[in-house]
Amino acid sequence: RWIAGVRPGDGDDWLRLNGAGESLAWSAIDFENFAEPRPELPQRAADLEAAVRLLAEHGWPFRLHATYDETIRMDLDVLQRTGAFPGGVRWILDHAETISPDSIDRVAALGGAISVQHRMAYQGRAFTERHGRERAAQAPPVRGVLARGVTVAAGTDAPRVSTNNPWAALEWLVRGRTVGGLQLYGPDNLLDRETALRLYTTAGAELTGEAARKGMLAEGYLADLTILSDDYFTVPAEDISRIESVLTITGGKIVHAAAEFEGLAAALPPIEPAWSPVARYGAYQQSAPSGAAQARAVADAARDSLEQRRWQMTRDGPKSQALRELDDTCRD
Repeated sequence: RWIAGVRPGDGDDWLRLNGAGESLAWSAIDFENFAEPRPELPQRAADLEAAVRLLAEHGWPFRLHATYDETIRMDLDVLQRTGAFPGGVRWILDHAETISPDSIDRVAALGGAISVQHRMAYQGRAFTERHGRERAAQAPPVRGVLARGVTVAAGTDAPRVSTNNPWAALEWLVRGRTVGGLQLYGPDNLLDRETALRLYTTAGAELTGEAARKGMLAEGYLADLTILSDDYFTVPAEDISRIESVLTITGGKIVHAAAEFEGLAAALPPIEPAWSPVARYGAYQQSAPSGAAQARAVADAARDSLEQRRWQMTRDGPKSQALRELDDTCRD
């Protein structure tokens, strides 16, 4: 029904339909909990094939969630059976941590692209413990995919899997470490800063079919830009994730202003609900407070957590018995 009611490209510069996915059919979905064994999927995903045929027939770009090469091979088999690729429809593999060289060649032959996210920055140790350091060193093989000429863009997979802060992902691409300090990648799978930035700018615009108006600062492109707290190209690599915007302009309008630009943007509305963690967060990865300030922050967080649980108990009524058992009234 929605294919008949809307078209790719419908919307405006703030919100636009650019495709379907990433979960087109449940039979073809694996997951990214690397502390658990790889899920076993069916040998043939008929429902995925039906979805892909329908999308291709109506000119809809799409993206496919695929963590493991086993899933990727099944997806590529589906695309080949349709006979519609390579063609006029853009399609993307999301994640692709364990994609093999053979599958990379098949993606290239079928006209696909790949979008990577910094899930390994958070789950790299679990992946290493389950699959070994050798496989972890190429999970995902970003340099290998780029060398094959396949378009690679970067994202975050936020908010469920990781933070939506792009600088954390850029540091991962450049340094190849988990947030806990485990070195995952060697020089053969690290990116220089300019290449990493291209994955977040021009490559992203290519994936959405908007490369002629997004992804760079140029005449005729959207007036979306930022002034940063530090120079991305010269700041120490371990501080890339600490970079912040001090001035953000979207559509030619100032939407965020801090530091020397304080006061140039309109005031934000109050945070609701008041117990939201957003009310406590300052800049991303700010240096942790120490001493009494740190103790106050911990106490505030505990109080907010208790308030949130009680709010949920009031909302859920009898269904919230498990939460009631967690309620420690001694903290009142």
